[in-house]
Amino acid sequence: MFSGIVAAIGTIESARANGDGLRLRIAAPGFDLADVAIGDSIAIHGVCHTVVAKDGGGFEVDTSNATRQVTTGLEQGRAVNLEKSLRLSDRLGGHLVSGHVDGVGTVAAFDDLGGSARLVVDAPAELARYLVRKGSICVDGVSLTVNAANAARFEVNVIPHTLAATTLGRLATGARVNLEVDMVARYAERLLNSATPS
Repeated sequence: MFSGIVAAIGTIESARANGDGLRLRIAAPGFDLADVAIGDSIAIHGVCHTVVAKDGGGFEVDTSNATRQVTTGLEQGRAVNLEKSLRLSDRLGGHLVSGHVDGVGTVAAFDDLGGSARLVVDAPAELARYLVRKGSICVDGVSLTVNAANAARFEVNVIPHTLAATTLGRLATGARVNLEVDMVARYAERLLNSATPS
């Protein structure tokens, strides 16, 4: 479980074939790995991965072809957002994030507002029902608040700190982004759909 508060930006240094997927090496010089053990979870661009090796300069994970088919941004050379999994004692600064991507969206607009930025994303149509004004959305592993939603298009404001501390400041129109909708909304939908009259 994650919060969508990015700890550092890393780079996918290598991606080599490994079984039915790839072994990724993430160079992460600004990411403290002292308390990370083999088998721990780290979100890479919003996608939960298991650490299989680490050293002073970074760590390695395995990613399957199935994961790569439903996500974006896991290519060699890409800058990626990194977050360690939450501990029960951690503050929940963003919102509850599982690291299981619900779909890939496309940036429709990215406008500089003189410090902050207006990010508009077209999500897959099946995610439209989870997009609500003032609700939460995770974009490339970053917890954001939806300012406006119209069908499957939503808009968020990205503050200067987030632009500097994550890869969102590097986005441009047409870029593809990993999306995870609010987990609470999914559970609420499930409960409502499974409710039976008494």
